[in-house]
Amino acid sequence: MLRMTTKLCIAQDPDADALLESDPLALLLGMLLDQQIPMEVAFKGPKKLYDRLGGLDVREIAEYDPEAFADLAATPPAIHRYGRSMAKRVQALCQHIVEVYDGDTAAIWDSPSGPEVLKRLKALPGFGEQKAKIFLALLGKQRGVTPEGWRKAAGDYGLEGARRSVADVVDAVSLGEVRAFKKAAKAAR
Repeated sequence: MLRMTTKLCIAQDPDADALLESDPLALLLGMLLDQQIPMEVAFKGPKKLYDRLGGLDVREIAEYDPEAFADLAATPPAIHRYGRSMAKRVQALCQHIVEVYDGDTAAIWDSPSGPEVLKRLKALPGFGEQKAKIFLALLGKQRGVTPEGWRKAAGDYGLEGARRSVADVVDAVSLGEVRAFKKAAKAAR
C-alpha cells in the first residue's frame, strides 16, 4: 500500500537527499552505511558513489572488481570511515539484490505484509534485526510503503511521533531530537 511520501531530509544535503528520495538503491545503501558514523554522513555515501560511478546501477556495483571498488569507496572523501570494508558490504548487498530480486531493489519491500518485508530486510547482507526494523519504519513513515502490520513489525521504531532513529529525521530539528534520544538511551545502558 502506497501513500504520499515526504521529501527526505536525512543527509541534510539537498543533492544527497534528492538521490535518496528518487533511488531505492541509494536509500538502502545509506541504511547499510549507517553505523559507527553520524547518520547524515552515512546517507551521503550513496551520492559519493553515484558521482564516482556516473550513477548507481546495482548490477554494475555487484560485478565491479572488488579491489577497484574498494579503492573507489575509500578515496577521500570516503563513503564511510571504514571505506574499504564497507565497500565489501555494499557489493555483497548489491550481489544479493541481483541474485534474489533480479536487480530490483524496491521488490524487497513489495509485499502486502509488514512482517514479510521485515523478514526480507533481515535476510539482506549487513542488516540485522534492529537495522531491518529501522529501515521498515523509514519506508513506512517517509516513503509511503505501508503494508499490513508494518508498524507492529517495526516495533518501537514504527511508533507515531517517535524520535528514535533515521526513520524519524525530517529536518535538522528532528535530527537533533533523534541524537538526544540515542544519547539518553546509551547513557541508560
